[in-house]
Amino acid sequence: MSMTQTLAPHLPYLRRYARALTGSQASGDAHVRAALQALLEGDESLPEGVPPRVGLYRLFHAIWESGAEHYDESELKGPEDRLKSLTAAKRAALLLTAVEAFSPEEAAFIIDESPDEVETAILDAQKTIDSQLASRVLIIEDEPIIAMDLENLVTELGHQVVATASTKDEAVAKAKSERPGLVLADINLGEGGSGIDAVNEILSSFNIPVISLPLIPRSS
Repeated sequence: MSMTQTLAPHLPYLRRYARALTGSQASGDAHVRAALQALLEGDESLPEGVPPRVGLYRLFHAIWESGAEHYDESELKGPEDRLKSLTAAKRAALLLTAVEAFSPEEAAFIIDESPDEVETAILDAQKTIDSQLASRVLIIEDEPIIAMDLENLVTELGHQVVATASTKDEAVAKAKSERPGLVLADINLGEGGSGIDAVNEILSSFNIPVISLPLIPRSS
C-alpha cells in the first residue's frame, strides 16, 4: 500500500484537529500541506514502531511547532473563543485526547511530552474552560430555605450567585445593578409580587437567559 493510500483515511481528521489547534481552516490546512509535502519530498519520514495516524500527527506537530505560529483569532467563534485562552500545550493535549481520541501516552508521543505532563495539561485546560463557562446568577425566590438550597446547588455547580431577591422590585433592581449572566426565577413571589412580571421587566432592559422555577405549593 502506498503512503498516500495509508494516510488518506486520516487526513480529514487531521484537518479537523489542525483547524481547532491553529484557529482557522486556512492556517490548519497550510500546516497539513507542509507536513505532507515534507513526507512526499523525502525531507521527513513517519516514525517507526507507531501506527501511521500517530506518526502523521507527530509530524504535523513538528511542522507546526517549527513555524511557531500563534493562534489565529480572526475566525474565532463559540467554543474556539475558549480554546484560544489555553497555551499551545494545553490546547493540543485536550484536543488530542478529547476530540481525536488518542490515549494520553499517544498524545504525549505526538507533542513530545511525558504522559504526566499531558495529564496535567488536560486537567489545567479543563479547569480553565470550566471557569469560563461559569455564570453569574441572580436567584429570585421569596422562600428563604429554598433560596438557600438553590444558592448552594448553583455554587456547587461552579457558578457564582451575585444576588438573591424575594420581591419583584428587588429582583429588577439587583438585575440592573449586578448584570447577571443567568436568572433563576420563581413565578410566584407571594406578597412580593409576580416573578413573571419581574422577569419581563428585566428582559425589557437587557437580554439574559432565564430559567423559571416550578411553582412550589405553599402552606395555607
